[in-house]
Amino acid sequence: MDLGIVAQQDNPRAAELADRIRRRIDATVALDASTADSLGRGGHPVGDLGDCDLVVSIGGDGTFLFAAREVTPTPIMGVNLGEVGFLNAVSPEEAVETVSEVVERFRDGEAECQELPQVQAEGDGWSLPAAVNEVAILGPQRGRNNGVGIEVRVDGELYSGSHADGVLVSTPTGSTAYNLSEGGPLVHPDVSAFLVTEMCAEGPMPSLAVPTDAEITVRIDEADHAFVVADGRTRERVDPPTHVTVRLADDQVRIAGPKLEFFAALGKLE
Repeated sequence: MDLGIVAQQDNPRAAELADRIRRRIDATVALDASTADSLGRGGHPVGDLGDCDLVVSIGGDGTFLFAAREVTPTPIMGVNLGEVGFLNAVSPEEAVETVSEVVERFRDGEAECQELPQVQAEGDGWSLPAAVNEVAILGPQRGRNNGVGIEVRVDGELYSGSHADGVLVSTPTGSTAYNLSEGGPLVHPDVSAFLVTEMCAEGPMPSLAVPTDAEITVRIDEADHAFVVADGRTRERVDPPTHVTVRLADDQVRIAGPKLEFFAALGKLE
């Protein structure tokens, strides 16, 4: 059984917990290079941990998203050191015991994983890595007299055309993140839908839930340039007029361990 561990960078608490798991789990353990360096050990690039049977992410949702981008479709289990932790179902106090139990289930072939859909954006000659939360299509600057012209089509059918700061295409997981801050609705993770939410549009349409197998096309114009951003981490600068296509990614994120507690995490937003 090969176990990978990715801990939040520059967080001594995360590194200490990673070392505790490494020493107490009956498995071959590989640490990400940054964490290993802080512990005086040899480590690996995060992407190489995708060769493991299971990866444990220690930190907040940002750490989880980073690990997921690098190792999916390898199963991931999140240990929450953040405040909300929608993607991290395990507390630090229970981490060693829970990881040990999950490792045994994997070894016995009894492990079950919760699967989360991802979205992926592509355009003329480029594509971004799959996003767990959302793809954001943004003008060069937000605010009055800025933004971009947008035209949104779903499977070729026109849904909206307006001038806006941008548009989001969110997964159910991402409905609690950027989408929520822009006035979009919450979506339970068991609902198979993506959300299209305009950002400060001049002629706004309500957020639209579409099937996950739908193809969403956004035409961008009325700006010198724009950005397409996946999970707030990776971006592509585009020159309007142009089209961005957003669709279901080929790989789903696989969550190992305890089932994500959607309503418990919502309570932490208050």
